Amino acid sequence: MATFDKELDARGLNCPLPILRTKKALNDLTGGQTLRVVATDPGAIKDFQAFAKQTGNELVESGEANGEFTFVLRKKA
Repeated sequence: MATFDKELDARGLNCPLPILRTKKALNDLTGGQTLRVVATDPGAIKDFQAFAKQTGNELVESGEANGEFTFVLRKKA
């Protein structure tokens, strides 16, 4: 599992809230730092892939366990 600088709990939130909270959390980080997000919305998988492409932030890791989806994003420099 990748290490991360900050964690965001987006469990129980539905689209677009996990992405909006992620965007806000990334604003608090400096380039190269990583954010781990935990979500329960199944739509988050496609949302985070699209978000990474659109914003230029790197989706370092994603996974699923027990109905929870985890994403690690690296903020672009």
